[in-house]
Amino acid sequence: MNRWRRSVGEIQARRRQVSECEQAQAALSKVTACYQQMATCLGSNTDGSSLREELEETRTLAHKIFTGLHQRLLALLVETEQGQEDREQVERMWVLLLCTLENFQQDLRRVSNIQEIFPLSQRKDRRALVNTGVAGGGSEIAGRAATTQTPWVTTEGKQRPDLRGHVLEIDGLLQEMLQRVNIPLWSIEPTQNAWAENGQDDDDTLEEIMEVEAVSEVSRSSGCCNHSNCRLGCIFCLLN
Repeated sequence: MNRWRRSVGEIQARRRQVSECEQAQAALSKVTACYQQMATCLGSNTDGSSLREELEETRTLAHKIFTGLHQRLLALLVETEQGQEDREQVERMWVLLLCTLENFQQDLRRVSNIQEIFPLSQRKDRRALVNTGVAGGGSEIAGRAATTQTPWVTTEGKQRPDLRGHVLEIDGLLQEMLQRVNIPLWSIEPTQNAWAENGQDDDDTLEEIMEVEAVSEVSRSSGCCNHSNCRLGCIFCLLN
């Protein structure tokens, strides 16, 4: 009886951990997306010290989230047996974390390069900024990232490195993840149907959609000229 109760408690604890990892995965995707949006304002006329401070705060939050998520997913995968019911779910989150870190690393490299090109150490440096016509938006995006709810205390984990060190840390973490756990990326199946976000019917295949697009292109190219002043074209259409 005690053994049965202990096993039930372990199952409930594991389900809670898996649920927390799902929440952390969603939070990490949101924070890194906000970081990417703010990074597009670097070097433009909306760039400034406040934007760069918000980028640092968002980077710190992302670092704390993926550090805790990596530790928990690794523990779940080590403890998981091959036939366990949530094995595929945990493996999918592991692959999603890999993809998220790769994209985030590219954004970190881009931010590092742009900050070197457009330093703001002195007031005269703002003259080099490009007048892109972008109107704000950085503070709103930073506020959206700051309000992201994480399932655990975000103060845990290693201290956030500098920007260049952050890129190197993710590089080493990606190599460790690929070597530590053997999960073929092609073995992970998606949980959503293709074209679902575009409102396409499930019965429409990719070949059928491309065939419809090709027919529409031929119709537009072979149809009569729609220009109102093209009288010569109308004559040729009547003759044909």
